[in-house]
Amino acid sequence: MSPLSPNRTDWIVQVNESLDREIPPSEERQNWEKLSIYKVRSCITELKPKAYQPQVVSFGPYHHGKDHLFPMEKHKHRALWHFVKRSGKPFECFFESLKEVAQVLKESYDALDPEWEVGCSAADHFLELMITDGCFMLEILRTATEKGTQATQEKLDYVVNDPIFSKHGKLHIMPYIKRDMLMLENQLPMLVLERLVAVESDGKKGLEYIYSLILNFCSSSTRSKDIGKCLHVLDVYRKSLLPPVNNSNSNAVSRKEIIRSATELHDHGIRFKKSGSSSHTDISFAEGVLKLPEIMVNDITESVYLNLIVFEHFHVGAGNEVTSYIFLMDKIINDEKDVALLHAQGIIQNAIGSDKAVAEMFNSLCKEVTLQPESSLDDVHNKVSEYCKKNWYTWMATLFHTYFKSPWSIISFIAAILLFALTIIDTAYTVIYH
Repeated sequence: MSPLSPNRTDWIVQVNESLDREIPPSEERQNWEKLSIYKVRSCITELKPKAYQPQVVSFGPYHHGKDHLFPMEKHKHRALWHFVKRSGKPFECFFESLKEVAQVLKESYDALDPEWEVGCSAADHFLELMITDGCFMLEILRTATEKGTQATQEKLDYVVNDPIFSKHGKLHIMPYIKRDMLMLENQLPMLVLERLVAVESDGKKGLEYIYSLILNFCSSSTRSKDIGKCLHVLDVYRKSLLPPVNNSNSNAVSRKEIIRSATELHDHGIRFKKSGSSSHTDISFAEGVLKLPEIMVNDITESVYLNLIVFEHFHVGAGNEVTSYIFLMDKIINDEKDVALLHAQGIIQNAIGSDKAVAEMFNSLCKEVTLQPESSLDDVHNKVSEYCKKNWYTWMATLFHTYFKSPWSIISFIAAILLFALTIIDTAYTVIYH
């Protein structure tokens, strides 16, 4: 046997030394809990690259410095200047506040490049990035949520023809910024915004103020007052789609059958109705009625849901509510006929025009992503499957769809029954009295 090489011997020594150092489970758990922003695996991104990579602006280190995002950098520095000047505070106050938590901010990122880790210059560069991107994000949120009056423009001290922070920017630029801001790889730790706002307002404004800005900017129809502690903008948006308290069904039974398409379910006598809220867990099935939340499908819907799904996929403990909802929608939507049926019931609001495009979008969302064995919607899946097995409901639905498609068909059917009944009565009368 050949002797071990010096490098291999050193590796053996390092492994043995590491075995002598016992890492407490609590410390190991804390290390994993610090992560909240992740790089998406290439096997996922290669399917829809633009859904995960910002096209207009970068937030954080993952996409910083890319050539196609460089034009927005000058606007970031303008926003920093306006933000600090308007606050009336020395810039050092903001820098020192974030410097106190610099290590915590770095630990929020998974697979952070070494250029942000080593040396004093790297540390200062990372803080510069956090402060600049944080100020820009806050200025975008404030400008987008204001009504755009002249008084508001003067309050934010931007000129009326500003290319970003103006009515023009709100109309032509901010929709793209919104899409980029809701990408998992393009997040800032919420602690950055919290610290900046705290220094600016002397501690008078906090997370509730920031959350309201984010929800208004994202146009979420849910305005939850208690969404709990959030990690970043994407997490705020995700939790706005769910109930304030996550009541997962611990007694859920794993699905054994795949739920059918909307048109097939309709043929089995199942009706569709819009839920009472837009929460993605407000889904129920009872007495032949499947209730689903209303969803607006627009140009950024696909990108947003893909990033919400991968966040649930990567972040341990995040839950699987959004993924479960998308899996359900994927199953009940096979083609444009299913979309048209759900649109007719007010469940899908189609802002991209083609029902076929909406169907293709839902059918592509769950590729390369697995669903947990137990889902919050398992009970709905099971109830719908059991309902479809009952022949009586299928027979009644077939009868209704075949013969009662119009009010005239119903009237004709009732008239036929009455005529048949009168014929029997007349025959019986004739037999008895003659």
